[in-house]
Amino acid sequence: MLEKMANNAGVYYHSVTLDEEKCKGCTNCIKRCPAEAIRVRNGKARIIDQLCIDCGECIRACPNHAKVAVTDSWDLMNDFKYRIALPAPSLYGQFKNVDVDNVLTALLEIGFDDVFEVALGADIVSKLTRQALMENRLRRPVISSSCPAVVRLVQIRFPSLLDNVLDLCTPMEVAATLAKDEAVRKTGLKREEIGTFFISPCGAKVTSVRKPIGTDKTDVDGVLSLASVYSAIADKVKKVQPMPLSKASMIGIGWAKSGGEAAGTLLENYIYVDGIQNVIKVLEEVELGKMEDLDFLEAMACVGGCVGGPLTVENNFVAQQRIKKLTEKWQKDRNNNKVPAKDEEQGIYNKMELGRARWKKPLERSDAMELSSDIAEALSMMQRIDEVLATLPGLDCGSCGAPTCRTLAEDIVKGLATEYDCVFILKNRIKSLAQELSTLAGKIPPVMGEGKES
Repeated sequence: MLEKMANNAGVYYHSVTLDEEKCKGCTNCIKRCPAEAIRVRNGKARIIDQLCIDCGECIRACPNHAKVAVTDSWDLMNDFKYRIALPAPSLYGQFKNVDVDNVLTALLEIGFDDVFEVALGADIVSKLTRQALMENRLRRPVISSSCPAVVRLVQIRFPSLLDNVLDLCTPMEVAATLAKDEAVRKTGLKREEIGTFFISPCGAKVTSVRKPIGTDKTDVDGVLSLASVYSAIADKVKKVQPMPLSKASMIGIGWAKSGGEAAGTLLENYIYVDGIQNVIKVLEEVELGKMEDLDFLEAMACVGGCVGGPLTVENNFVAQQRIKKLTEKWQKDRNNNKVPAKDEEQGIYNKMELGRARWKKPLERSDAMELSSDIAEALSMMQRIDEVLATLPGLDCGSCGAPTCRTLAEDIVKGLATEYDCVFILKNRIKSLAQELSTLAGKIPPVMGEGKES
């Protein structure tokens, strides 16, 4: 079971893990990792927990499927008397020509007692985001907090931007809380007897349940991979008699793809970016003060947004188009009075107040990138890193097991590697030793030389 809090505060839990038996020691993962959190040592990859952001890039890059995102077992559902599915909006984009109600109804047929759309949670968070932006509390541009991989990235690499991050719970958390509220009223069961299970497109969400952001606890009791749920309902979605279960709007459904959250702010002065490398480039610009005129920045680690998560099954571009069609259908149905009018929606939107959705504790910076807590020692180490770096070839080939020459230099200074991990330095050293041995071989001590006859 995924615990809701880390047992050891000094160890950061990660969903993304390594299967050592499958790892062949190639360097694909170290080159793709945006956090420089992977090294190859003794023929196996090693994930540095303090640096990993669970973005899943290594999962995509590994040809041997040695990187996996650990989710909960379905058996966990047996621990609860009442089980609620929390489908991510990206689940809808996995099916061709299938309506949302078909997907929700199919979930009821595989063991869930109820469903609560995370897309509805996204509707609510969109409204709360608009309220929060009107308060002008946060530094511009306000950075979305919906992607836990991006939030973790800010904590590690961009701590100067912590005050820019939107301090609101994610749609997953809002949906879980409201789902339990409704289930308690509906069933009379105790809150702990009700289990909520998020259907996740990525490992970062798993990590955010184990290590909650902005709070010490979560109402999410388990996380199931979207791929496993897809397999369970794929044959059912078109056969079920759909029930009218969906309450989410086109805004909430649109959160599944890049730009959906930003559009939900109803602002004009925003940008959205997807793909973790692109996110890093934009955050660097924000850190330099080049985007202070923006109101909102949506940043998603996966290309295409959540539909591009490593636990999805459909091509993200195809899934984006399907989500687009679903939102267009919703708008058409609204125009034809087939969905609730706005006044009927207010009861849904008002179920979560801004204060309740706000983080209970501030976002803390990570010291993972710090060389030393002592400033003088840190400066000395930085100087030493530059000195070591000057001796390296600067090719960033990855043959040393580190992603770049600079990271190798840092590892050397930290005592985690040696200069001979660089194949070029090792080659030159071997060549030098060979020359020395050759020279020595030509020198015969006098006592061993050929004697002269007198």
